[in-house]
Amino acid sequence: MGGFRLVGLLIISILLGCGSALAEKRVALVIGNSAYQKVAKLSNPANDASAVAAMLKAAGFDSVDARLNVPANDLRKSLREFAARTRDADIAVVYYAGHGIELDGINYLIPVDASLETDGDVLDETVALERVLFAVEPARQLRLVILDACRDNPFAKTMKRTVASRAVGRGLAKVEPASPNTMIAFAAKAGSTASDGDSQNSPFAAALIKHLPKPGLDLRRAFGFVRDEVLKNTGNKQEPYVYGSLGGDDVPLVPAKPSAAGPQADPQAAVRRDYELALQLATREGWEAFLSQYPDGFYANLAKGQLKKIAAEEARGTAVDKARLAEQEKARLAAEGAKQTEQARAAAAAKAAEEARIAAEKIKQIEQDKAAAAEKARLAEQEKARLAAEKIKQSEQDKAAAAERVRLAEQEKVRLAAEKAKQVEQQKAAAAEQARHAAEKVAAEKKEQLASLSLPAEKPEQQTQVDLPRALQAELRRVGCNTGAVDGNWNAASQRALDLFNKHAGVKFEVKAASAEALDAVKGKSGRICPLICEFGYKADSDRCVRITCGKGYELNDNGTCEKTELKRPTAKREEPKPQRPPSDRAKLDAAPAKPQASGQIICGLGGCRPIQKGCRLENSVPSGTPGAGGTFDRSSREVCN
Repeated sequence: MGGFRLVGLLIISILLGCGSALAEKRVALVIGNSAYQKVAKLSNPANDASAVAAMLKAAGFDSVDARLNVPANDLRKSLREFAARTRDADIAVVYYAGHGIELDGINYLIPVDASLETDGDVLDETVALERVLFAVEPARQLRLVILDACRDNPFAKTMKRTVASRAVGRGLAKVEPASPNTMIAFAAKAGSTASDGDSQNSPFAAALIKHLPKPGLDLRRAFGFVRDEVLKNTGNKQEPYVYGSLGGDDVPLVPAKPSAAGPQADPQAAVRRDYELALQLATREGWEAFLSQYPDGFYANLAKGQLKKIAAEEARGTAVDKARLAEQEKARLAAEGAKQTEQARAAAAAKAAEEARIAAEKIKQIEQDKAAAAEKARLAEQEKARLAAEKIKQSEQDKAAAAERVRLAEQEKVRLAAEKAKQVEQQKAAAAEQARHAAEKVAAEKKEQLASLSLPAEKPEQQTQVDLPRALQAELRRVGCNTGAVDGNWNAASQRALDLFNKHAGVKFEVKAASAEALDAVKGKSGRICPLICEFGYKADSDRCVRITCGKGYELNDNGTCEKTELKRPTAKREEPKPQRPPSDRAKLDAAPAKPQASGQIICGLGGCRPIQKGCRLENSVPSGTPGAGGTFDRSSREVCN
């Protein structure tokens, strides 16, 4: 019966130790879309999905459903079937590789048969990320969604917008899971794109296959290693990102297996466990059952020593019983007045029994000492194995800490580089701002100098009336509305310029005469108001019109574009004799007065400076000096025209 009890205890302990491992169920859905029908095909998603599916199968997942080049209806059906499998699962994983799109802050997965001609088609032809999260939600311990869908999206370039304010983002948008123990891993940070790479697999997929299946490695550390490797392989251009949070316990995708070779492996763990159970029973039957299961080895020798210890205890008990009976017999005979010979015989028997008891006690002590020594040796061996395992574990921890320090150092290096680049940009911006302030200061000083050149004090009203049209003309030219001259003459061209300003600035000023209110309104505009319109043969270039030049063999057509010209053979032409002027006409031309030419002089007032008109001259009303360089006179001069 003792043997059956031992076997029962062994079975119960095995079931208790392995129950949690047997109960854990892991399922996965893997999708890779490469063969898109409406846009260019992708080279890696199908390869990435196949490699990830093989990795999950090798990791011991109970169910791995791999689908390649999935249209919209099949994608929805796959998610519906996968949701049914996750209801009794502990871990649920979805991996998607292909195109994705973000519309108004919501992420969508794009099937291979999508066309997406307008932004409204996104709701009908794609599958929202929320649908994927709904499929993994029933899992009890971990819900993991991996998206390698941050590639540069070709649909966004051709898609028509039905609403101007609707935003179509670059890459995928940031998402925060609503359910606990849910992680969403992006191949690239929200708002950025991922690379397909030059090899068979993308940098993100290659790193996943390397780090995720490591037994016992927590997912957060695994994705940290993935991030470091992708940053290294892409020159810090692509940074994977993980959204969501887990609890304080380690959550590995593949649990650690004690039976596998590694720091925690112990080939005699089962023998030691059975030995300790038999030691707790401490019966002959238990040790005999142990020796029948393990007849040889270190623990078999210990069990045999325990059997000898039990045998010595039994012999000692027998000797004690015999000595007790002999003493009782001796006392009886003495009480009955037995003869001396019988008493001597009884005394001899009692002495022999006592000697046997003492011998049994000695044998028992010897066996106990042997068992204690064997137990001590066993505990020493067990402690030695424990210390070796701890040493290996400490070594692994030191390696992991060193790797973490390297990762943090690399991260700090990237941060310092980013801060340095930011500081350089700030210095450039500060220099540009300083240059702008200097330019504004120079312009203000120039404006003050020009303002200081005013008309004589006796005619301020006349000068103000003359300068107001000129100043308004100059400001209208600055905002792109005046293409005429800035001469102070408020003519039809100036009126059209102010009318254009009214139209494009949304104001209504009187155009027949220049006014101070109109001048203030135009000065309040910092940039161009009226659109730039160029004449035939010219095109707009920033804020000016430049002549259209055609290359050799091309000429400007009636539409204002260059077109190729046909080669024409030159034809000989007869030279016509030039007509001779009669002597009377030549004499008239010689006697005609010369046309007035520009004098090169300018006059300045409150509204600025301008050149002297043709046929006019400067006169000094109150001489106060000599003309300056370039023919400029002081404010006491005036313009006199014939």
